[in-house]
Amino acid sequence: IAPSRLGTQRRQPRALPSLDPTAWFQRCLVNSCHETAHKRRRRTMTTFISDVELARSSKVLMVGAGGIGCELLKTLALCGFEDIEMIDLDTIDVSNLNRQFLFRKRHVGMSKAQVARESVLKFRPSANIIAHYGNVKEPRFDVDFLRRFDVVLNGLDNLEARKHVNRLCLAAEVPLVESGTTGYLGQVTVHVRGETACFECSPKPVPKSHPICTLRDTPDKPIHCIAYATDLLFPRLFSAQSDGKSDLDEEDAVKLSSFTRKEGEAEAEFAVRVFDYVFRHKIANLLLDKEEMWEKRTRPEPLPSFMELVPEGAVAAAAGSDPSLATLTACKALTGLGDPQKVWSVADAARVFVSSAARILSRATTGGGSTDKFDKDDALAVEFVTATALLRSCNYHISPQSLFDAKGMAGNIVHAVATTNAIVGGLIVIEASKVLRAGVAKKQMTINGGGNGDGGSEGGVHPPNTPSAYKYTFVKQHKSNNRLLEPIDPDGPNVKCVVCGSARLELVCDVDTMTLGCLIDDVLKKKIGLNAPEIEAPNTTLYLQDNDLDKEDENISREEIATYANNRSTILRHLPGGGVPSGTELAVSDFTQKFDFKLLVTHKAAEGWDKEEEPEGFTLRGDQAKVAAAADDEGTGDGTEGGAGGAAEADDAEDVDDLVIMEDGPNEGAGSAAETGGKRKRGDDDGGEDHGAAKAGRLSE
Repeated sequence: IAPSRLGTQRRQPRALPSLDPTAWFQRCLVNSCHETAHKRRRRTMTTFISDVELARSSKVLMVGAGGIGCELLKTLALCGFEDIEMIDLDTIDVSNLNRQFLFRKRHVGMSKAQVARESVLKFRPSANIIAHYGNVKEPRFDVDFLRRFDVVLNGLDNLEARKHVNRLCLAAEVPLVESGTTGYLGQVTVHVRGETACFECSPKPVPKSHPICTLRDTPDKPIHCIAYATDLLFPRLFSAQSDGKSDLDEEDAVKLSSFTRKEGEAEAEFAVRVFDYVFRHKIANLLLDKEEMWEKRTRPEPLPSFMELVPEGAVAAAAGSDPSLATLTACKALTGLGDPQKVWSVADAARVFVSSAARILSRATTGGGSTDKFDKDDALAVEFVTATALLRSCNYHISPQSLFDAKGMAGNIVHAVATTNAIVGGLIVIEASKVLRAGVAKKQMTINGGGNGDGGSEGGVHPPNTPSAYKYTFVKQHKSNNRLLEPIDPDGPNVKCVVCGSARLELVCDVDTMTLGCLIDDVLKKKIGLNAPEIEAPNTTLYLQDNDLDKEDENISREEIATYANNRSTILRHLPGGGVPSGTELAVSDFTQKFDFKLLVTHKAAEGWDKEEEPEGFTLRGDQAKVAAAADDEGTGDGTEGGAGGAAEADDAEDVDDLVIMEDGPNEGAGSAAETGGKRKRGDDDGGEDHGAAKAGRLSE
């Protein structure tokens, strides 16, 4: 058509085809459906919200308000997030001030979470920030608490708490953004149930275990002296279970009652008696007599007696400037010990040993509670460990450590770099924004009647076999491919994961020597990271939590509660209900974490263990048979063949450690990519409403 005639053209009427009324109605219906779908797409496009609007409308939970937490809270506030809650149990220390910029010297001793909130509100007064001063493992922070949030952001410094939060997020179906830094290195990972691997899908570096005989008799490194103090002497002196077995209870120690406080004995006098036995008597009268032990080692040297080192005596040394033993730490009560970088003299270490021990014992007797295990955030505990390690170093001619260095070694602390924390804090917010936007998209698809969408995955935001919007990002110290940040696609759910997959664990141990208490404390709590484990054998219930029993069923007798307590000291093979022989499958659960799994027990006689390579006397590994069956059920077809059988003995078993479980350690990288598999099936009681009735039902069975 010529341009000059363009304005005069008119559309000619189109002749309608001859249709019967039914065909005409069907065509109109089809056109209407197409128009409705088009409007739906337009409505979905028009409801797109900006990053700032997304931040303002989201509810975020932060766990940890330390090095990463300070940077994260600042970044969240400046990016527009206004509804933030955070949890932290720590108080501010002077050593935090070089990198945790929300704190000042006047804040030392105050709650990190509360001070961080006050500092951020000064430049973001419109934000609604709630600070919780407490442990994330407390009952108030349960699954129902987590369901109130759109995403959880972790900035923790220990693996045990990370495992706990991971399991809570899986049960609550709330996405988790995990992070960590080690010096110049850092990482940020995203964990969404059913879409990515959970935090425990890939193994983490395992710390080296030290043989008991080395710690007790022949240390040759500073870490041996630290481990002796934290793992042996500290729990032996201060644990509430004073009648529990200890590797320090040798024949001579039991005969002299060296680690048992006598009736009416003052705290300081007991501490002096322990000092003289550990650092003087045992070495002079027991170890030096074993000539063959020192043929290739440097002979240890006993220290002078406490009264020779500290002329003022035990009571004066313990009290210092604080006769009540209540208000000050040992270093503050004793003069000249304020510098944590300074290595103490032997005499000062002896004073701190007696003073810190007396104060910990006094704290327990005055209602301050017992100290069952070492805590790096307990100043008195750190002082005791430092003094013990220094005195033992002098015995064995090992380089002594300062309070600052000893705390870092005892607590597996790798000192952080502020820049790394800032980078990781920013990466957390970037990944959190992706998670939140995916959540909004999922809700819109549901509202618009799209279901899974065209090609969408179950509960998913993107089709299967396509790159995920989320990233695992690693911060490197040196450039690789001209990059300091290395993003990779997240791992998929791992069928071999005990936490979110369908595998079970195998415990190889000597069922004729291991007690149920050892299984609970050393395996389930320490190794697997359970908070309140409960155990059922095929024929009976072996252990339930006392507090839950009291609350759930008033008809449960005290005798039954006492039975579960007595089971702790019983050998596995001799437990009620036929015991736990080799091949027994135990059902283990933790209702605080909404976590349950199967534990296969396989016997291996104590004589077959290498005490140097396997000092713990047990091994945890994945059950190959169950993993292979689960893989077949999920259609993964990875070709894994069955390994350890149900009732097989493990004396000649091949040491194939396919266990997907993490151990605490200084470096906590994300590890290698996990294998893809199906997600774990969870029961209808995962919501936490009827777990009391479930326990009562198990008990009645």
